Amino acid sequence: MAAQILDGTATAKQIRADLAERVAELKSRRGLVPRLAVILVGDDPASVTYTRMKKRACEAAGMISDLIVMPADSTQDFVKDTIAQLNTDPMVHGIMVQHPVPSHLDELDILSTVAVEKDVDGISAMSLGKLVLGTADYTSCTPQGIVTLLEKYNIPIKGAEAVVVGRSIILGKPAALALLERHATVTICHSRTKNLADVVRRADIVVAALGRAEYIKGDWIKKGAVVIDAGYNKVEGRDKDVGDVEFEAAAERAGWITPVPGGVGPMTIAMLLTHTVKAAEKYG
Repeated sequence: MAAQILDGTATAKQIRADLAERVAELKSRRGLVPRLAVILVGDDPASVTYTRMKKRACEAAGMISDLIVMPADSTQDFVKDTIAQLNTDPMVHGIMVQHPVPSHLDELDILSTVAVEKDVDGISAMSLGKLVLGTADYTSCTPQGIVTLLEKYNIPIKGAEAVVVGRSIILGKPAALALLERHATVTICHSRTKNLADVVRRADIVVAALGRAEYIKGDWIKKGAVVIDAGYNKVEGRDKDVGDVEFEAAAERAGWITPVPGGVGPMTIAMLLTHTVKAAEKYG
């Protein structure tokens, strides 16, 4: 295997240790404990697992995490009213709505109810608009985790040709904007892009964010390229989850690559905690 591993687990562990020191200082200096409220609508198994992981990570860093579980048949107004109450609660510094919400709800409307100064997940309409302007307090957590991981490993972004495969508002689009903000030349692709393999082969940095198991083939990767696999897919008959990239084949060509799991996922949670601490420091 030629590629070096971008270890998100180890990097996130160090970030969380640094955050614990900042949290301790906030407690000592201002009597303030950063607090994150996570709203879970329904009981989707993956969402339940993710919210528990976030709660444990918060508590390990000395923060407070409130998990607000709402029935799957909750109305739009009920969810928004709950968020409105959290917006005005001075003890709550960050609010996150676990994605996805049940299909009968208007997710974007719900996300945009979160006050921008508490939108630590960075995916409301206002936060995304501020990201376009270059004035966002918080970039969406997974894209922020990606650029932070690149920076921790001293991988040049400025001037690099980056290809982002995926265009969701949670991952693909904000990842492209985050890379553009750091002076990469960015191409956004998707499953309908013509000659996708040829586009990917140009890339110095590939961000795979389609949500399709091993869609990006190993022989699409340019020699020495950086491969960031933000996918996480269950495949029937496989004993472990896989990303959006053919890992083994890609690793033979890439210079750097993230594993699945242990790459982007831990960084996402670390960024959520980072943003919550930042919100407490700035607005608490």
